[in-house]
Amino acid sequence: MSKKYKIQKSPFVVPTDDGKLIQEHWGNSTGNANISIAHMVAPAGWSEPHQTPEFDEFTIIIRGKKQFEIDGETIVLEAGQSILIEKGARIRYSNPFDAECEYMAICLPAFSIDLVHREA
Repeated sequence: MSKKYKIQKSPFVVPTDDGKLIQEHWGNSTGNANISIAHMVAPAGWSEPHQTPEFDEFTIIIRGKKQFEIDGETIVLEAGQSILIEKGARIRYSNPFDAECEYMAICLPAFSIDLVHREA
């Protein structure tokens, strides 16, 4: 009889060139295109370009603060807070603060560079 669970001991570390740590526990790296679950640490001063993803993204802040620009509105979340950003929103993620931000991100369907639509 096969086990009805899987344990993730070695999440996939997504290569980045901006100092951000991304550890995908579940997602395309594990053969699951339906969901991605990632632990992330964004350094102070970090930002990404605007994007318009084809997936819903839930973010839970563990420590620090993270800034979200969503369809022209700026929102800042702190540790213990969470947000759902629905697919099709124009979003820019950043950490313009002095301390790093640790958070979890869950994407439905799974994050894919082909579905994120980052602006140049």
